[in-house]
Amino acid sequence: MHAATTIANDTYPFPIRAYLAALALANRAGEWLPGLVLRLLLAWEFWEAGLEKLRANNWFADIQSDFPFPFSVIPPEISWQMATWTEVLGAVGLLVGLGTRFWAVSLSVLTIVAWAAVHAGNGYNVCDNGFKLPLIYLVMFVPLALRGAGLLSVDALVARKWGVR
Repeated sequence: MHAATTIANDTYPFPIRAYLAALALANRAGEWLPGLVLRLLLAWEFWEAGLEKLRANNWFADIQSDFPFPFSVIPPEISWQMATWTEVLGAVGLLVGLGTRFWAVSLSVLTIVAWAAVHAGNGYNVCDNGFKLPLIYLVMFVPLALRGAGLLSVDALVARKWGVR
């Protein structure tokens, strides 16, 4: 039986009805709030990282010789531009919830490459052990990649417009 229909059933005592009403409300909020929170937090982080690269000199050139193969083969200018624009465009996509699954996967790949090429071996760690923060990002991307942006997103608007569930 659906929670909303059981709430109206007066045969349940008040505490049960109140619990079922709260459960139904939490279920509705769960359809849009978790995706929104994850998207906003990740968009903020990657936007800041992208803007930092847009405003800075290409320090990849200084450490490219330390990059492991195959990252050391790619010219640092190309790596820098790819990282910068993936972070900036990915942050915008996450912010509005457009192409969320694509950006979740793309930014996950970027995070793995950044960790392997820059953070793991070059002393440019953003936290004490060097892998904890990238791992947190990767775990946060999983529900976005698998479930999508949630109901409060451009992706959801497009899906509703075209009748996709």
